[in-house]
Parts: sequence; C-alpha cells; structure tokens
Amino acid sequence: MNTAYKRIVVVGGGTAGWMAATSLATALPGSTVELVESEEIGIVGVGEATFPMLRDFHKANGIDEAAFLRATNGTYKLGIEFRDWRAKGHRFFHTFGNFDDLAGPACLWGQYRRVNDAALGALGEQCLPSVMASQGRFATPPREHPNLYSYAYHFDASLYAGFLRGIALSRGARRTEGRIVDVRRRADGGVDQLKLDDGRVVAGDLFIDCSGFVSLLLGRALEEPFVDFSRWLPVDRAWAVPSEPGGPGLTPHTVATALEAGWAWRIPLQNRVGNGHVFSTRYIDEERACARLLELLDGPALAEPRLLRFTTGHRERFWVHNVVGLGLSSGFLEPLESTSILLIQRGLEKMIALLRPDARPAAAAVANYNTGMTRVFERIRDFIILHYCLTERRDSALWRDMASMELPETLAFKLHAWRQTGWLNMNGEEGFEATSWLAIHAGMGNWPEHADPVLAEVPVAEALQALHQRRDHYAAVVASMPTHEAFLRLMLGR
Repeated sequence: MNTAYKRIVVVGGGTAGWMAATSLATALPGSTVELVESEEIGIVGVGEATFPMLRDFHKANGIDEAAFLRATNGTYKLGIEFRDWRAKGHRFFHTFGNFDDLAGPACLWGQYRRVNDAALGALGEQCLPSVMASQGRFATPPREHPNLYSYAYHFDASLYAGFLRGIALSRGARRTEGRIVDVRRRADGGVDQLKLDDGRVVAGDLFIDCSGFVSLLLGRALEEPFVDFSRWLPVDRAWAVPSEPGGPGLTPHTVATALEAGWAWRIPLQNRVGNGHVFSTRYIDEERACARLLELLDGPALAEPRLLRFTTGHRERFWVHNVVGLGLSSGFLEPLESTSILLIQRGLEKMIALLRPDARPAAAAVANYNTGMTRVFERIRDFIILHYCLTERRDSALWRDMASMELPETLAFKLHAWRQTGWLNMNGEEGFEATSWLAIHAGMGNWPEHADPVLAEVPVAEALQALHQRRDHYAAVVASMPTHEAFLRLMLGR
C-alpha cells in the first residue's frame, strides 16, 4: 500500500538538518519529524555567506528578519566583490541587482558598450546595489518597488543551526541526542532503523541524510556513487578562521580574493570577520596555504584555523529508496558564490513538493527529482568555472591550467553563444539568473565579438545621456542612504 511518510527522520543537525526539520515540521504537521544528532560530532559551520533565495525560505517558514539577525550576529549582503580574478589589481562586483533590459534596442549593457565612454566608469555604476556596496551603504528596497534589487545575509552558521532548532522544536519536531553506530536496512534496500550508541533504535519511513561529508546513509550505507567535478574544480581544501574586525569595517558584501593556488574569502559579521582560504593541494601544501590565510587577516585571529577536506561533485542520485541527501552528504561545490545553503534549499523545496499527506511519490517523480538536482549542481558548477576560465592571469600554475582546461559542453556552448551573439543562454534548473552571468562576463572583460544591430535604433547621444543620468541618479540615491552599520543598528533596535 502506497501510504504517506508518517515518520520522517533527519540524520544530523547543522544548517542542513535544522533547515530540513523546520521546513518539514511547518509544511507537514501530520507527520512526526525527529532529528538525530550528536553534540560530540559538531558541524562544519563555514557557510556564513548566503544567496538571496534564503529570504524565500525565511518567508515560507515565518522567520522574522530582525530576530534572525540578532540570533546569528548577521549582516546584510548585496553581492560579492572579486579581487585579482581577471588580473592582479583588478576588481569587479557580482551584484544582486539588475541591469534592466538585457536584449533589444534598450539593452543597457549593449548601449554601454556601444557608447564606449570612459567617463561612465564601470558597468557596475549602472546598478544600484553595486553602488551601495562600493560606498558601504545599505537600505532595503522601498515598499513601492520591492523588486528593485535583492539582498542576502552573512551570519554565523553555528548560531543559525541553534536558531532554527528552537523554531523546529516549537513546531513539533523532536530532537534525539545520540551517535549512530549502525544502519539497519529493509529487504528492498531502503533504511529501516538507526541504532544509537546507547542501544536505542530510531525507526522511520523516510530518512533525510544531513550528516555532512560523512554521508552516513546515502554514501556509506547505500553506497551511492560520487560524480567527481575536480577535473574542472580542483580545489580540495579550505582553511577557515575568525578574526577581530578591522580593515574596511562592516561592508555589505563578501570579498573573494584570487590567490596563487586558490582564493580567500572575507565575510563581515557583527562581532567578527569570517576568513578562509580555499585551495588545491596540487598547487600548494596545507601549511603554506594556512600561512597565506593568516597573512591576509584584518585583525588578530580569534581561534586556531580549521582545515576542511573535500572533493567537488555530487552523489549520482540524491533520493535513493527512502533516503534523501541534503547538504554536504549529497555533494559539495566550492563556496565561491555562496551556494551551499542554496543547494540545501533547492533540494528541500523539491522534496517537500513531492511529499503528499495521502501517498508517497511515484518512482517517476523521484527520478525527476534526481534529474533536477543533478542539473542544479551542473548549472552552478558551470557558473563557478566561468570565474576561472576567463582569467587573464598566467602568474601561477593554477591559473595557467584553469585558463586552458577543456570546459564542460554545457558551459562551452554558453560561452560560444555569448561571444558570437550576446545571448545569455539560460537553461532549466539554473542557479543564477542572466544578470549574474552578465556581471561575471563584464567583470572579466569577456564581451561579445559582434554588437546587435538593433542597438543603432537609439541615437548614440540619447543612449549616452540616459546612461549618464542613470549613473548620476544612483549616485545621488546612495549618498542619502545610511551606512550598512547604521542601518543594521536601526534594524536591531540598538
């Protein structure tokens, strides 16, 4: 009998586990949701920068923004500043804003390229949140124009897990403390029970594997094969360390700085700065990579650096029998564009859409889930590779190799379409919209070889005037905004 999943067990806490428990307890009040975690194991807790889609998760689960920011030492994020990616000394910004029309006579970037006026500055000056970030200012979009631009957050991932734990438990989820020592299987290959170190047994109908890189159920118990992306994304380690605030202060954006064998992140929180060095051991050893990170800190380190080891890629399937992998247990893409939590959220939303109160999803629906999540990983993989393959740097082996590597066919086609026609080809299950692709192309100086003839329908003088007016208008608007720190104090009532 195809009955619904009445007993749902989440394996592992952390961000993935408690996001799952919160969503399931909110969306499926008729099912029991039990989360099993061990305080002995701890969580990775590195993903402190996020993508705007997280605001949808908060809205769907009734999470108040101010309460969330207070609980997690959170700050606002308007995008990512990339330093030294195109060439040493060069900077550009990946915005969460927009550039209006991306095609046709009114195409903003097309007219910007056509008028070729150095006085206009960078293309980013035509985008409101890019200007806000450059000036260290922040304000939420006006109520009359809520979609004018978007924003995300920086926060302490460990505190976020605890914040969500309280919400999930208040909505009926249960927490079981214990270390899993055995996974008992059903005759059909699925998971039946989890045995804990004290002898207790946790049974369930559906198991959500949020056990991190260990991948206790999907990887170890079910032995689901891993699809390796390291031929394109060779980074396999990351050092992470918090430091005292300093330098540019409470910036409303993440900074990603390209280094000789990888890149470094800087993430400002209310009480500290999160720092990390993502690198490849093909090009640098762990000790030197750690020393390189410590050289970059704005202030004294607040803890000993932590080393994370990983392989980029994903499990061949994400939903196998009655086990669904979320977060690191299902796969990992380097955090260059803050997609770790985005991937959790995409998987979670797709899964919950299939969980009906009266029946389990059909095999075809599960197959579609797996196909969809595979494409999500591949699309984001391509977007991350884009940052590497367009580089002009040739000063170290990593950058020489990345600039000359054979690209995935999907990315190679997108690049060809853009270079030949200016077409920002978007496929299903994209992680990033066309504006994001444009921001990277523009920032890396990768422009189409041919201009669209319809741009000439707008007189050059008219286009030039419109671009100057837009730039000047945004500069004036931003000048009247509070600083990021001042806005945050107002939001938190401090």
